[in-house]
Amino acid sequence: MERDDLIKDNEYALSAHHSEDAGTKIRKKVWIVTALLTVLTGLEVAMGIFLSERGTITWQMVKWGFIIMTAIKAGLIVMEFMHLGHEKKALKWLVLAPYIGFILYLAFICLTEATYIFAGEW
Repeated sequence: MERDDLIKDNEYALSAHHSEDAGTKIRKKVWIVTALLTVLTGLEVAMGIFLSERGTITWQMVKWGFIIMTAIKAGLIVMEFMHLGHEKKALKWLVLAPYIGFILYLAFICLTEATYIFAGEW
């Protein structure tokens, strides 16, 4: 089977060009999202290293911080690199709402069960 982006008479491939200014804007946005993902990942690692050893903040708050930052990173990836950010608002919510609900449900179950199992030992 021949790839359609290599076919010379492919009309889609010929009409897919954009100006250099538009390409610059797209690349700039990709770099910004990549930088945000890097900063969030670094913050997560720093939280895991430094806050797990100190008693200034509860471990429950650290876990919620991990969950929130991971959700933000997942949203950035989906919106920019999977091109959902360029769709209409209704389609975004149609795709994201079930996942957001499922992730919140899993986080709730994990955190409540984790505290229930060790409730008698603390």
